[in-house]
Amino acid sequence: MPTTPAMIRAAICDLNGIWRGKLMPATQLEKVMGGSLRMPCSVPAIDIFGEDVADSPLVFKSGDADCLCLPTPRGPLPELWQSGAAQFVPVVMAGEGGTPSAIDPRQILAAVAEKLKAQGLTPVMAIEMEFYLVMPGPTPPQAGAQMLALDNVDDHGAFFEAVYGACAAYGIPADAAISEGGAGQFEINLLHGPNPLTVADNAVFFKRIVKGVARAQGLEASFMAKPYLGQSGSGLHVHFSLLDGAGNNLFDDGTEAGSDTLRHCVNGLLRLMPASTLIFAPHLNSYRRLRPNSHAPTGIGWGYENRTSAIRIPGGNPEARRIEHRVAGADANPYLLLAALLAGVLEGLERPADPPAATTGNAYEAGLPQLPADWAAAISAFESSDALKARLNPQFVEVFAAMKRQEFNRFAHRMSAFEVETYLTTL
Repeated sequence: MPTTPAMIRAAICDLNGIWRGKLMPATQLEKVMGGSLRMPCSVPAIDIFGEDVADSPLVFKSGDADCLCLPTPRGPLPELWQSGAAQFVPVVMAGEGGTPSAIDPRQILAAVAEKLKAQGLTPVMAIEMEFYLVMPGPTPPQAGAQMLALDNVDDHGAFFEAVYGACAAYGIPADAAISEGGAGQFEINLLHGPNPLTVADNAVFFKRIVKGVARAQGLEASFMAKPYLGQSGSGLHVHFSLLDGAGNNLFDDGTEAGSDTLRHCVNGLLRLMPASTLIFAPHLNSYRRLRPNSHAPTGIGWGYENRTSAIRIPGGNPEARRIEHRVAGADANPYLLLAALLAGVLEGLERPADPPAATTGNAYEAGLPQLPADWAAAISAFESSDALKARLNPQFVEVFAAMKRQEFNRFAHRMSAFEVETYLTTL
């Protein structure tokens, strides 16, 4: 007989990628799976500090009404690292008639993916995720930064064994684990799939697994974009191709250059990149990663086999011709990230044009137009983008921009100890 879960956790992934929901006895599982759970419609837009967005139309202006919480096809899922037979039920938010929430990140992605599906097109996507694994506390790791060093992975054998076991229980196709450039930094690739929702599900579940397993073993896992100034930043790279109804890769024309469709999609991605940067780099810390000569891009450009470019076209068999998008940090919400990329693909397909010339050599020295240099500039570019309002959802753009501006203002009203130390008695 299967073990009855002692407790269940039903939660929605909010716009910041944080799970928000309820802990309930196992007797409530039938209620949750039946779609009877309710939470405020404003929950997806709670800011990073856990507060409502003051300017959101979903809070006071609407009476802060409830929405339905509907289970996704993946739940309930076993949380092997929790005590007892715990289960996790991911949900999405909908109105009384089942209308998808305009600010639910999973349903934002679903709406964009549906536009491609209506054209008979299937994006095949894969994600590479970097993270830090450290002892609890603010002190950065001092040694052990060895790119691809097996000893670094072997030192955490129990952690990786538990992570891969949990991924298997969730149906997540986790591939190879490698040691990255920072001390205590690792990368695990999640294999490609033809359903963007499933790919994004895998990514947000993977983050939960890694953080949960780390805590259970007395460690901490961080997907912060730049947790340590002297160490490598953590990225979230996406590889994808585009199939037609017959399963043909539309990016492949039998050559290393790839097809016109590939170049049109690259151009659409570049065109939306400045406005989309707030999705790729959603936090104050995100912009510490986007620095020259850091293997994180700063210029709006593309290139063949060029890891200094924002968009890289990998080499290899033309049948596997694909785009690698390298802008996002590990702190990005995977649902919103894939939605923004598919919006760029639609932009390229519906407004076909060739991109600027591919960058060769060091993209940091190529004189390219630049990504927004800081958080404030990214917020402004995002909220003023008519293209994103049309491709994604105007209410999402309004609420996400308001949330990020609220977070920005909170940081802007705090002074660091270094600032006080510098100026207090000097001036």
